[in-house]
Amino acid sequence: MNVLVYIDLQLGKPRKNAAELLTYASKMADGGTVSALVLGPCSEDLTQLGDFGAQKVLHANAPELASFDGLTHGKLLAEAVQFSQSDVAIVAFDHSGRAVAPVAAAKLKAGLVAGAAGLPLGNSFPVKAFSGKALAKVKVLTSVWVVALTPNSIPSEKTAGTAALESWTPSSIPVSKIKVLATHKNASDIPLPEAERVVSGGRGLKGPENWGLVEDLAKELGAATACSRPVSDIGWRPHHEHVGQTGITIRPNLYIAAGISGAIQHLAGVNSSKTIVVINTDAEAPFFKAADYGVVGDAFEVLPKLTQAIKKFKAEQA
Repeated sequence: MNVLVYIDLQLGKPRKNAAELLTYASKMADGGTVSALVLGPCSEDLTQLGDFGAQKVLHANAPELASFDGLTHGKLLAEAVQFSQSDVAIVAFDHSGRAVAPVAAAKLKAGLVAGAAGLPLGNSFPVKAFSGKALAKVKVLTSVWVVALTPNSIPSEKTAGTAALESWTPSSIPVSKIKVLATHKNASDIPLPEAERVVSGGRGLKGPENWGLVEDLAKELGAATACSRPVSDIGWRPHHEHVGQTGITIRPNLYIAAGISGAIQHLAGVNSSKTIVVINTDAEAPFFKAADYGVVGDAFEVLPKLTQAIKKFKAEQA
């Protein structure tokens, strides 16, 4: 089958999840053509998308597409599916993808898989259910499919292929009803969904004034910072750091949670992490059941000691 992948841009560059989406598309295509769709100005060499399986890149470099609009991008994705004669459209199941996928599916009269968690078996896709405690099977019965892939569902794989860049002009670009007044970049240099290491804090840290303990450890590890939902709800940390069922789903190699009890809603967003380390004074905290390593202790004592130990180790290795 032929597969088209929607590549979301961040500050004029493809997001890191492009590699995972293209790898997923290549495995689904099984010999068919894998194309990538890029909408808006891009500062990178898009032929490099061939490193992860794209054979062709459709690029609509219109100034009207400089700012993201889910309605506009969804309509253009649907048109690009028909233009490329693709059987499947793949997007990331993130904030952008959630806006684009339903619009494209409606325009194409296509079945939509929201939150695919792996490769399909025939026309049946695994989708996480009950806060990640089970997998449901979602069957698509239409001729064209739109699949929104849960981030970090499969590892990306490099190939030796190359992609042909093709300038694509849509039949028309809908006038956006969204006006961007300003763009503010996150303070962190490491986007949370793309981080290999994450240090997270919960209400056990007692207040935003104590977040330096999390930030110091994250700095030494080269990690991103995150938090539980109650922390973002009460304004201790920004909402873009909230991980969990209603926040961001992450799958880092290392996830350190300090002062987080580990409710099922939080676990749903982090339980695919390769290694989970939990620090909590409550030995009965649910998080310990999911942890690879657990420390029953006060985060105010453990975090500084852990930070110092990492500093010492790095100095010895230098």
